[in-house]
Amino acid sequence: MLQKIGVKKIDDLFIDIKPQHKPKSFNLPKGKSEFEVLEYLKSLSAKNSTQLVPFIGGGYYDHYVPAVVSALTSRGEFFTAYTPYQPECSQGTLQSLFEYQSMICAMTDMEVSNASLYEGGTALYEAVMMALRITGRKKVLVDGGVSPIHKKIIHSYTDNLHYEFVETPVIHGQASRAAIKELLNKDIAAVVVQNPNFFGAIDDYTDIVDMAHKCGALVVESVYPISLGILKTPGEMGVDIVTGEGQSLGLALNFGGPYLGFMATKKEFVRKMPGRIVGQTVDTQGRRCYVNTLQAREQHIRREKATSNICTNVALCAIQAVIFMSLVGKQGFKELAGINADKAEYMKQCLAKIKGVEVKRSSPTFNEFTVCLPKDASSVVEVMIKKGFAAGFPLSRYYKGMDNYMIVAVTEKRTKAEIDAYVKALGEILLK
Repeated sequence: MLQKIGVKKIDDLFIDIKPQHKPKSFNLPKGKSEFEVLEYLKSLSAKNSTQLVPFIGGGYYDHYVPAVVSALTSRGEFFTAYTPYQPECSQGTLQSLFEYQSMICAMTDMEVSNASLYEGGTALYEAVMMALRITGRKKVLVDGGVSPIHKKIIHSYTDNLHYEFVETPVIHGQASRAAIKELLNKDIAAVVVQNPNFFGAIDDYTDIVDMAHKCGALVVESVYPISLGILKTPGEMGVDIVTGEGQSLGLALNFGGPYLGFMATKKEFVRKMPGRIVGQTVDTQGRRCYVNTLQAREQHIRREKATSNICTNVALCAIQAVIFMSLVGKQGFKELAGINADKAEYMKQCLAKIKGVEVKRSSPTFNEFTVCLPKDASSVVEVMIKKGFAAGFPLSRYYKGMDNYMIVAVTEKRTKAEIDAYVKALGEILLK
């Protein structure tokens, strides 16, 4: 072979490599079986992470995902499917999305839902744009308790557009009614709120909805879906557009995605809603079937009439959510929410006993709450990692002057033993 390619020896093949860059040896280790390779790769993977007990929230939560969720969504009919443009061969996907929409409406107490959006932050942005289209106005009030992550998404998407966003303060953990009332006028398209808000505080926005509607503005509410098992629904409050992050509905944390954005609204606004809506109808033989009823993308209608350029299908995540909700059921959903709230209250009581720790109690909370530590929260979180806990979300990351504050989340997965061990470890750190 060397003679054929015109070189004298093997080393001539590597003559262009400088001596300092040449490997000492090309001797490769002995081959391994598939099982041995997988075990070796698992051992390498384990070095990349520690088995931390998570108490982090901030919009993404460590809820239990029943094994059947992944078992069903792993079926070829679901995970290989793309947009169901041809209903005659997509009835399974279309029906599952129809059921998803129905459950989102039942959960939020709203009239119509679309067949999913990307994730919670972009869903909130889409709701804001929807309100601007409906009202024809250019100004939006955003409550200070809305997730700073979601606010950043809204500002990023609208940076080149001529809209004005005004942030109102949080008073004792809740939206400032006085500030919102003062700013509401005929120029405001929408008031954006979140429940529970980023600090974990629960609020009833019925009075804000009334104020907004009197001057022709809409109310957009971002919600934590599991909390709706026990909290007053957006529909009961009279909210116009509801969005949220659906990760807690049967989706694992997965290092940050893919996640699920949901949206529901009043029927009168359905033609201004982005994405697609699946509807139920009958075929030529009178049999029940499902179709894409509304598709308001620029691919389907005149570009200037399009409501969004959302073009990719995240239906698999929506199917995960509908399977999860089907498994849990109405009563189970209430019980799940109750367990989350109860465990969080137990942890609040335990943390309050640690000298120097202040649990903020100016507002009721669900499964997430704010604490003030006697030391810098970011530093405490770093030390807690060494003790095996992801202790919380330091608020100084987004808020100046809140160096000692962090939010702590407790889901149904956290055991009494884990909570007690967390409290013990934190107490030891703060005593040093």
